[in-house]
Amino acid sequence: MFNSQKPQIDDLPTSRQLVRATALAVVAAGAILVAVVLPSEYAIDPTGIGRQLGLTQMGEIKAQLAEEAAADAAAGAAPAAPVSQAAPATVAAAGAGAATRTDTMKVTLAPGQGAEIKATMAKDARLTFNWSVEGGRVNFDTHADAPGIAYHGYGKGTGTAGESGELVAAFDGKHGWFWRNRSDGPVTITLRTDGAYSDLRRVV
Repeated sequence: MFNSQKPQIDDLPTSRQLVRATALAVVAAGAILVAVVLPSEYAIDPTGIGRQLGLTQMGEIKAQLAEEAAADAAAGAAPAAPVSQAAPATVAAAGAGAATRTDTMKVTLAPGQGAEIKATMAKDARLTFNWSVEGGRVNFDTHADAPGIAYHGYGKGTGTAGESGELVAAFDGKHGWFWRNRSDGPVTITLRTDGAYSDLRRVV
């Protein structure tokens, strides 16, 4: 029967070596926390390394999604603030069973307040849009969701006074914009849309 050899006392690490190894491990863990975990999870980047590696942007997206989830929960508990419909929607036949419509909507946000407006669209449907901000600037996130798809991003920005373009639906679902007022005073967002969608409403 084979028995392993008992280690010699001299082969074991000394208390000083153990303390040194522990200190190195703590320093390494702290460096990883500051350079990787904080930027990617909480968008906190004291060293600037996280933004260079693209980790801070990940943290900002997670923080914004968390804000949207909280806003969605609050909207479910209380009715959303009324949205001003500046112009009535017009609907016209577009052929092949599809239809187009045109809407103009306005929403006013207090400092720090967010709002979300989405259109119901079928896959590959197209919607041209133009939104502008009066009174300041906002952060925005153009995205979509559907049953089984929590988030699909089209684009986002910060400190923006407006944007225009075309949105092509990646799948059947809800497609639109989330804005948050980062100005010191109230702002009014005017959204104009034209395209193949069946519904446009404020959801947050």
